Amino acid sequence: MAKWKPKSLLFGTPGIPISTKPHDTVNGIKRVKELGLDAMELEFVRSVNVSKEKAPLVKKTAQEQGIILTSHGQYYVNLASLDKAKLAASVKRMVDAGTRLYECGGWSITWHAAFYQGRPKEKVYEIVKRNLKTVLSQLRDKGVHDVWIRPELTGKESQWGDIDEICKISQEFSNVMPCIDFAHQHARYNGKYNTYEEFCEVLKKIEKALGREGLNNMHIQVCGINYTPKGERNHLNLKNSDFNYKALLKAWKTFKIKGVVIDESPNVESDALLLQKTWKQMK
Repeated sequence: MAKWKPKSLLFGTPGIPISTKPHDTVNGIKRVKELGLDAMELEFVRSVNVSKEKAPLVKKTAQEQGIILTSHGQYYVNLASLDKAKLAASVKRMVDAGTRLYECGGWSITWHAAFYQGRPKEKVYEIVKRNLKTVLSQLRDKGVHDVWIRPELTGKESQWGDIDEICKISQEFSNVMPCIDFAHQHARYNGKYNTYEEFCEVLKKIEKALGREGLNNMHIQVCGINYTPKGERNHLNLKNSDFNYKALLKAWKTFKIKGVVIDESPNVESDALLLQKTWKQMK
């Protein structure tokens, strides 16, 4: 699964860098390369905004520039929806986005997969598992392969997708792995998971559930984050938040992880470069 295998930890932007001119996907990939970064996230959060016709050019540009493409899929997804029409629409959105990322030559795509809606966690897990199987089947029918499908660690306790759930479901399917959003983990538990020891705890869980492959094949998101006792409110720039990113990087060094880190701060390239620089300077 997935032809490209990370040999190190790469850093990228959440979408087209702000400094890109003209501001489009192809120029964004070129700008990421100019900045000295390694990856770019295609922002499909509101819609699949790269056309089928443009996808081959996006793929060609990324390959020429040596830039790894990831994607954040649509916000409007709930694989445990009680509404059959909304569930069908969620499946279609995921298939559409996964297909387009594949056509763009992308590596990995993530979504906030579901909501509990007052139901027992165990029941919702089984519903998500069943409907994710449908998504994967439809992607295979479209010839989509070599793309990792990643349920994301979510930022509110009302959302399906805690660390245990996303690790468990990754054990169920050969082409599913977690997307670990460390800022969401911090917000989900109202300020916990912000020390070196707590970050190591998360990485130990991944290794226990998925083996060394879980740490050698990571799709990570991080940023500063604003939160309440109910969880995530909004993203912040790292230096405008309480997020202890240096302790997080230290934990990554300890566990010798590999993969792609997308910094989802509002300042886009600035915090991605900050993380990359801090990482390179850290012993």
